Amino acid sequence: MPGENLTRSEAATRAAVLTTESYAVALDLAQDDKTFRSVSTVTFGATPGASTFIDLIAPQVHAVTLNGRELDVADVFADSRIRLDDLAEHNVLVVDAACEYMHTGEGLHRFVDPVDGEVYLYSQFEVADTRRVFAVFEQPDLKATFQFTITAPAHWTVVSNSPTPEPVPASADATDTETADATDARGAVATWTFEPTDVLPCYVTAVIAGPYRGGEGTIASSDGRAVPARVLCRASLAQHLDVEEILDITQRGFAFYEAAFELPYPFAKYDQVFVPEFNAGAMENAGAVTFLERYVFRSKVPEATIERRAVTILHELAHMWFGDLVTMRWWNDLWLNESFAEYASTLAAAEATRWSNAWTTFNSLEKSWAYRQDQLPSTHPIVAEIRDLEDVEVNFDGITYAKGASVLRQLVAWVGTEHFLAGVAAYFRKHAHGNTELGDLLAELEATSGRDLSGWSGVWLEQAGVTTLSPEIETDGETIARLAIRQTAPEQWPTLRPHRVGVGFYDLVDGALERTEYLEYDIDGALTELPLPRPLTRPDLLLVNDGDLAYAKIRLDERSLATALGSLRLFPDSLPRALVWSAAWDMTRDGEWPAGAFVDLVLANVTAETDSTVVMVLLRQLHQAISQLVDPAARDQVAADAAERLWILVTEAAPGSDIQLQLLKSYALRARTSEQLARLADLRDGTTTLAGLTLDVDLRWELLIALATGGAVGESELDAELAADNTATGAEAVAAARAALPTAEAKELVWQQVVDTDALPNAQQLAAIGGFGRSHDPALLVPFVERYFAALETVWADKTGEMAQNVVVGLYPAVLADLDAPYGVDVLALTDAFLASLGERTPALRRLVVEAADGVRRQLRAQAADRAAGAAGAAGAAGAVG
Repeated sequence: MPGENLTRSEAATRAAVLTTESYAVALDLAQDDKTFRSVSTVTFGATPGASTFIDLIAPQVHAVTLNGRELDVADVFADSRIRLDDLAEHNVLVVDAACEYMHTGEGLHRFVDPVDGEVYLYSQFEVADTRRVFAVFEQPDLKATFQFTITAPAHWTVVSNSPTPEPVPASADATDTETADATDARGAVATWTFEPTDVLPCYVTAVIAGPYRGGEGTIASSDGRAVPARVLCRASLAQHLDVEEILDITQRGFAFYEAAFELPYPFAKYDQVFVPEFNAGAMENAGAVTFLERYVFRSKVPEATIERRAVTILHELAHMWFGDLVTMRWWNDLWLNESFAEYASTLAAAEATRWSNAWTTFNSLEKSWAYRQDQLPSTHPIVAEIRDLEDVEVNFDGITYAKGASVLRQLVAWVGTEHFLAGVAAYFRKHAHGNTELGDLLAELEATSGRDLSGWSGVWLEQAGVTTLSPEIETDGETIARLAIRQTAPEQWPTLRPHRVGVGFYDLVDGALERTEYLEYDIDGALTELPLPRPLTRPDLLLVNDGDLAYAKIRLDERSLATALGSLRLFPDSLPRALVWSAAWDMTRDGEWPAGAFVDLVLANVTAETDSTVVMVLLRQLHQAISQLVDPAARDQVAADAAERLWILVTEAAPGSDIQLQLLKSYALRARTSEQLARLADLRDGTTTLAGLTLDVDLRWELLIALATGGAVGESELDAELAADNTATGAEAVAAARAALPTAEAKELVWQQVVDTDALPNAQQLAAIGGFGRSHDPALLVPFVERYFAALETVWADKTGEMAQNVVVGLYPAVLADLDAPYGVDVLALTDAFLASLGERTPALRRLVVEAADGVRRQLRAQAADRAAGAAGAAGAAGAVG
């Protein structure tokens, strides 16, 4: 039996015999806390006499009726499918089922607010979880209209894709004693009957219900409409919801996209709902976008997080056109859906909001993700082979989002922004409400730009891997006699690509590293000679890919690298500085440069950064470098010294500044010694204060988790803090803190909760997994290594996709893999043995484990490079002394 999987071949076969028309879905959400009644009426055409199936995941199916004929449920329903035989040309199917509320962030997620006991529901259907809520042909090319009728407690707010209608009290329809008694038992109940939607793919339909509160407004559309727009969240968080800011960003996005796409917003209203225990950043449900609730800021957050929320708002808005109005035919074009939204949202942020440096953020955050993903053994072409739904689940990765968006930016640089947007606009006009494939977009771009894109598509979209661009410079005195760019590729992915690149000349002028010349070139092949417009003096620093148009790793020549390392603070603009940071980190990960040198570089220069996201990324990289990449023999000393230097930077930071907050968070993560932990304790209890720093509720939790990790607090302190903050965020934080306690009992409890059972909902599961690995003494984790590999296949089979991936990735024992194997565990040998026993049974699981193992191999190479550099330095120092 197929279980819950669906292959591309099966989807194509089904699409060949079906024409979906409409769904009428009635959900009763006021029955109990485990299941809800779902009645689906599906109207569709078919090849007469054909057989197919409809998708449904439900603990119980009460009845299935096809064209008035009642089917034997036991005969036709199994796994996730209802078999449909002997179809007519026109068909009406009715499926009456009891569906299950989820606590995994998939299907219809149910959450109880610990603050007031209120229930909140929201749907999350991408990739294939619509079938957890109603019977549906679960594939993106079988579009239809959807009409929802929702019965729920009368005091709730109910949101779907169509505008919310006035509810009708259920008691008014209670014409029989059974209905009336049910209404009495459930309290006041009402029914919302929504108008049918436009034609949509099923995965962007939505049901969001509960006492959500917030604000209402309108968004001005270019066609003269005042589009109704609400911003909602849980009632207990509503005081923190900055409605006006969110609506302002949304309005800017509307104006930018409607002008760029030459098409007004395609739906009747635009709701944005911030929901609890969400797995992703957001989801592009048509006219009813759901967002991660952490984007409602109850405490001070770094500016990087505020910017990320803005870009996410713009990303989901771009999907209203690209994805919802025009939809991919199958998930192999998932990349195009997400990459376009990623590119468009960064462009809109840079040109229409206060985050004019959005491309710096893109380089630091998104491109670093893409480069990391593209160097894994599991990397894949942007146009990936998606054989089935399991392939899709693990393909929401750095290739799909960040590399794809980077490549689109390269394409825009090649064809020109005006031609690119004109082609996109033509694509929307031609394919509105339909399904497309990559070729449909490329055809429009070729028509507007006059360029043949078949070759571009072949090397950029159909071949994996990232190339490296390095300058070659020859001089005659100080005048450049020859300038070229060499392009190299890894052996596994040897494709060399055409690039449009900027080359920046930077010189030290009056204490600043000023750009004195900028040239653009088209390069291709292994070596491209660069003609100069006139004789030019060799600059202090020559920067390949200045402007960050190309998708490629870069290297600096020896003189430029020396200038960059000594004068990194002196760049007046953030983007070239981010490019140098990116090269430095890439060299560190590749073992070309000692990790200890990268640690020193960050600590010496991070306070000069003006871009909050760059600071955030650098501090994350600092933590990774210390934890994984420095020589393990030197790690304790490097870690202690780094924490001390971070504390000095905290005390020197401007009071109340963004960097003060980020540095303190980083210090809390790195604090190890009793003295360092005591500083955190003194901050929490007010013995020590920092000017301008507000010790708000979320920061208190971060400091407490750090103290728990160091064994400086116990269960009583955690219980007291939870009592003071008995909220969803508090529950997640205490889960992380309890998991971080340095005891065998604490680690065993986490294992039981997240591996042996599903005791925790998704958000708490993820927090506990994070706390589990946050250990100052990795030896505590040794007993779980063999148990991890023994449990993997069961975890993959028994848990939902999101929950299983959290376990597989989050509990992989990379922290125990060091040079000299100090913990007596050979993580790579155990990994290889598991993979050998797994074979090809579950390719998606195999991919995740292969990726994790590659990270270990990389960290061991980097550790060896750092050790060799330390040994060379010590030998040099000894020679100098001698």
